[in-house]
Amino acid sequence: MPTSSISRPLGSVLLLAALTPTLSLAAGPIPIDATPTVLVDTSKEPVAEGKFQPTWKSLEQYEVPEWFRDAKFGIWAHWGPQCEPESGDWYARNMYLPGEWQHQAHLDRYGDPAQFGFKDVIHQWKANHWDPERLVKLYKDCGAQYFFAMANHHDNLDLWNSRYQPWNSTTVGPKKDIIGGWAKAAKAQGLPFGVSVHAAHAWSWYEPAQSADAKLTLADGKGQWWEGLDPQDLYAQNHTPSPDYMNSGGIHARWNWGGGVSQPDQDYCDKFYNRTADLIHRYQPDLLYFDDTALPLWPVSDAGLQIAADFYNSNLKNSSGKRNGVLFGKILNDDQLKCLTWDIERGVPNRIFPYPWQTDTCIGAWHYDRGIYDRGHYKSPQTVIQMLADIVSKNGNLLLNIPVRGDGSIDDKEEQVLKGIAAWMKVNSEAIHSTRPWRSFGEGPASEGAELSAQGFNEGRGKPFTAEDVRYTQSKDSKTLYVIVMGVPQQALRLTHLGKDAGPETVRSITLLGAKGSVKYQQDSDALVIEPPRKAPAHAEAIVYKISL
Repeated sequence: MPTSSISRPLGSVLLLAALTPTLSLAAGPIPIDATPTVLVDTSKEPVAEGKFQPTWKSLEQYEVPEWFRDAKFGIWAHWGPQCEPESGDWYARNMYLPGEWQHQAHLDRYGDPAQFGFKDVIHQWKANHWDPERLVKLYKDCGAQYFFAMANHHDNLDLWNSRYQPWNSTTVGPKKDIIGGWAKAAKAQGLPFGVSVHAAHAWSWYEPAQSADAKLTLADGKGQWWEGLDPQDLYAQNHTPSPDYMNSGGIHARWNWGGGVSQPDQDYCDKFYNRTADLIHRYQPDLLYFDDTALPLWPVSDAGLQIAADFYNSNLKNSSGKRNGVLFGKILNDDQLKCLTWDIERGVPNRIFPYPWQTDTCIGAWHYDRGIYDRGHYKSPQTVIQMLADIVSKNGNLLLNIPVRGDGSIDDKEEQVLKGIAAWMKVNSEAIHSTRPWRSFGEGPASEGAELSAQGFNEGRGKPFTAEDVRYTQSKDSKTLYVIVMGVPQQALRLTHLGKDAGPETVRSITLLGAKGSVKYQQDSDALVIEPPRKAPAHAEAIVYKISL
């Protein structure tokens, strides 16, 4: 997550003119005609054969699969060794940066990073209470239709038995195949399985560690717990750092490998390609997320193009040509939107987008932060439900991270959030799953939304939802319309988009999901008027009227 370090408490660009945001944190889209200088060697992990070639033009053949359009809601375990200190996101970078609160937290808990660096935090991470079967079942019970696990973060530790990264979760830390465990649990619940890969940026992201322990060598490990491991395989800092590399926020403007940032070399790009291809070939994920503009290492290298072709071809091969995988990219231009699925980080566009897309967000910080728990700052079930309705009405999916503690458990307040979502979905899921956008996404005071910025980041910047705001979804056969009201109206609801003069729809009947009795309504020329319910359903974070047309 490229901007999570900006503040402690909580924590693409679309080239359609109507949705072009003002960029503030990163550069804009990287064009497809850029020329990579590092061409990766794919001989160790050959690209799967098939209709997709590692070119942007070939990737334009891609179509988002129906199963993903039907799913609408996924849950993510953005979990790794940075959760061990329970001090939030980007810990493995910020612990090396004087002035960042996590630097002081590290000094207080572990001491000088030069003596106790992030490699040593990894050693502390044991994941001794991790129960993937229980957690994935819990997520499915909440209405999640796919599950994501983090395969590596910018901290560069692979969370599987990686063939190409000696620093992985089976050799250090918990000494467990984390991805293998998550994959098995997802399969047991019948959920498509996704992995997120963030390690492309370890090269520059870890540069502040050069002031501490990131220049250690294999020989320095003699007699240490990490004897036999080369710290350079973890930190990847055997290079001259970027100018002003100790500027904590400077990396954001260089996220697209510009602005004078040090450029990854051949070995680094080859290793990233091999690690990611190994992950794809070994676990056969249905979804693949990159925390990068367009594709990882683009335009420095063609590694991302090779991975994309391999991933798409592998999914078609594994499903006998019947099932496309889903590959996400950020800050996409018009050409790239044909090749990848647009992912918006902590944000939502203000209108229906023609291609299926996804928001990724979190109920707290991306990595577990005890302070958010203590302050009670998790998103409420109502906030999540309203976000989900808004996103789905605009042709999107919601991927929601539930922060996992270092020991592999989730806390009691997170359990309560999930319980609230599950109760609402049990009554109202038909308005979410397998639906499609209507001719309008909704109406009400909060419909204008807020501008997107860089990867997204407009969450919470628009007007708050009230019972005057509604969002529309419809069944795939267009015979049923769902009106999701963001609360319980206390007065008559006037839906101008359903007035007789606004469209061809004739309302045949209306029911309120989860409630007994009839619904009083009148379809006038200028609006459909629905009287407020005498008694709201039990779980009324958002109430849903089901309209037969």
